[in-house]
Amino acid sequence: MQAQESTPASVNGVNLHAAREQPGVEELRQRACTELLRQAAMAEGLLDPADTATDGVISEVASAAIESLLSRALTLPEPAEDACRRYYAAHAARYSTGERVRVRHILFAVTPGVDVTALRGRAEACLIDVRSCDRNDRDAFAASAAKLSNCPSGQQGGDLGWLAAGDCAPEFARELFGRAEVGVLPRLVHSRFGLHVVEVLQREPGASRPFDDVRDAVATALRQQAYVTALRQYLRVLAGGARLTGVELDPAVTPLVQ
Repeated sequence: MQAQESTPASVNGVNLHAAREQPGVEELRQRACTELLRQAAMAEGLLDPADTATDGVISEVASAAIESLLSRALTLPEPAEDACRRYYAAHAARYSTGERVRVRHILFAVTPGVDVTALRGRAEACLIDVRSCDRNDRDAFAASAAKLSNCPSGQQGGDLGWLAAGDCAPEFARELFGRAEVGVLPRLVHSRFGLHVVEVLQREPGASRPFDDVRDAVATALRQQAYVTALRQYLRVLAGGARLTGVELDPAVTPLVQ
């Protein structure tokens, strides 16, 4: 049976995918943002007009041109001392040392060719299921891990044991450390490996580090926040002047170019 063809989504007439391809909403938004920036780089003379994108995939030259464009277009103020201190006071736990968490998880792995939309649906259904179980029914999470998890830990009920921040991927660690949550997290945790349903079983707090020792790290976090805000605003301006077909870019949730 042949796949049904549909009109591809596009930005100013440039297709974001092949007619037979049906990217998910997030993937489509990502491609649209990238294409907006590619065309902006071309308009600024940073990229040869002959450069082309194929079904949402841009060239290495275009990627470099986009980096140059953003370095020009985004104004990023240096974080002020008082802003750094306020951020540190609100997130001091993130800058402690020796913090450990005992965790178990159910991994829904993202592998080549997987239907990410369907995978997310299964992960969200699992999350709802384990969160709705009686809190005293500790076997429910373990049973779901054994049945559904794509991680070998599933055979141990998903138990990963005690972890320090350096023991796991940074994007996974950001969801676990410097927080007070215990129990099944109310959200899916995204990592380079896929989608995780996570339960924090225990926490051991770390020792606080003084502001002067972590000021550079705090300033870096604030610079990253400023970059995200500036990029979203810039993409909003670009989208406002573009002809978008088959894709909507909500300024509040516009994905970033990776």
